[in-house]
Amino acid sequence: MCTGRVDLAFILRAYSNGADGVFIGGCWLGECHYVTEGNYDALFNMHLGRKLLQEIGIEPQRLRLEWIAASEGIRYAEVMNDFGKQLKTFGPLGKGEGLAPDILKLKLEALSNLIPYIKLVERERLRVRFDQQEKYDEYFASRDFKRLFDELIVDRLVRVQIQLLLAKKPLTTAELAVTLGLSPATAARHLKQSTMQGLVRFDTAQQCYALA
Repeated sequence: MCTGRVDLAFILRAYSNGADGVFIGGCWLGECHYVTEGNYDALFNMHLGRKLLQEIGIEPQRLRLEWIAASEGIRYAEVMNDFGKQLKTFGPLGKGEGLAPDILKLKLEALSNLIPYIKLVERERLRVRFDQQEKYDEYFASRDFKRLFDELIVDRLVRVQIQLLLAKKPLTTAELAVTLGLSPATAARHLKQSTMQGLVRFDTAQQCYALA
């Protein structure tokens, strides 16, 4: 299967099922077996996937992409041994990052729910195509990408987490802030925006927020 077929949803599913890391091996750039050069798409998705993992508090290096030809068996073994050692230093997924199991599950679920939207904005606003791997590194480290990523994805991801928490039970602003590691002001801003969009409502009787 071409690495360009590796969807972000596949990667998140692996983590949700308990994988401590995800490895993707593909053809060297310029040597695509399918002519479509899907390995460039895989490179883009790897960078985007790492940014998304980092945003929910997961070590981004738990996602790894390497170029390995079918004839490079020794290199494949070396890379996999190195990745295994690296994952051991990180520790189990979530525990290594200091995330409680319920919070890890919440964050992965929120990100998974957002994938259709992320794929849409990725195609329309984030997608770039370069001929050199270094240019992808520069793009994802740039201020322009950070601005777009924050504008299009970060706030929406927080609001999805809020909705998942409120689906279980009504919560106060302070409770939501503590659970998600937000400042009270930031939590209040997201709740205000979600209320304006008709996604949540303030329960005056219980003095807390609930799903609309």
